[in-house]
Amino acid sequence: MADELTLEIVTPERMAFTGLVEEVTIPGTEGEFGVLRGHAPLLSSVDVGELSFTKDHKKVRYAVNTGYAEVTASKATVLVETAERADQIDLERARQARERAEEKIAKLPKEDAEFEKARMALMRAITRINTATKG
Repeated sequence: MADELTLEIVTPERMAFTGLVEEVTIPGTEGEFGVLRGHAPLLSSVDVGELSFTKDHKKVRYAVNTGYAEVTASKATVLVETAERADQIDLERARQARERAEEKIAKLPKEDAEFEKARMALMRAITRINTATKG
């Protein structure tokens, strides 16, 4: 289809996805942004969040960790630390990670260097849970 763009989702370990999609929505650090074929060139940092795209008129969701996105008129390349497709997320493991992070945050003062690590772990766990439980 002429209105499709190539999407690549790449982690240090693997190519999580590559293929033609109708549109993609990326969780940028300055806010979520959508990309269609013909988009102006763009380089953005990616935040912890849900990346989604439409392929064959169906929405596909990934929980992603921080990284970068490069967009051209015909291609979006997303380089992130981790990317998990919604239907492959271990929901129980994500809930346990959320509990551990919440417990750690409750015990640490905000000034402690470990507080920010725990906060990021909590954000990742919540993102994984939310992504896995969406319809």
